[in-house]
Amino acid sequence: QVQLVESGGGLVQAGGSLRLSCAASGRAFSRYAMGWFRHAPGKEREFVAAISGSSRQYYADSVKGRFAISRDNAKNTVYLQMNSLSPEDTAVYYCAADTTISLYMATAYYREYEYWGQGTQVTVSS
Repeated sequence: QVQLVESGGGLVQAGGSLRLSCAASGRAFSRYAMGWFRHAPGKEREFVAAISGSSRQYYADSVKGRFAISRDNAKNTVYLQMNSLSPEDTAVYYCAADTTISLYMATAYYREYEYWGQGTQVTVSS
C-alpha cells in the first residue's frame, strides 16, 4: 500500500508560480513512476506530467516549457514546479504512483496508476 499526500496548492495570479509536492510512503519509491494529473470543473481528468524511476520526464503539450517534474528519492517526494501559470491551469492537482511499470518508463494513462493522493487545489486568477 502506498500513501500519497500532496501539498503546495493555493491561489496565485496569472504569470505566477507554484511548486506542488507529493510525499509518498513505501521503501520502493525510487522504483515507482510518478504522475501528476489535474481535474477542472466540467472537464475530463487531464495528464500533466510524469517521471519514471530512472527520472525520464514526460509532459502534456499544454504545460511543456512551463512545468517541470522532479523527484527526490531520499525524501520519497515528487515535485511539480509550475511557472507562467494561467487561469486555464486552475484545477485540483493529483499525484499518482504506478508501482508496476518498468523503471525506465512512465505513462500518461491514468488507469495505469494504482495509488492516488487526495488532491490539492490550484487557482490562478486573471
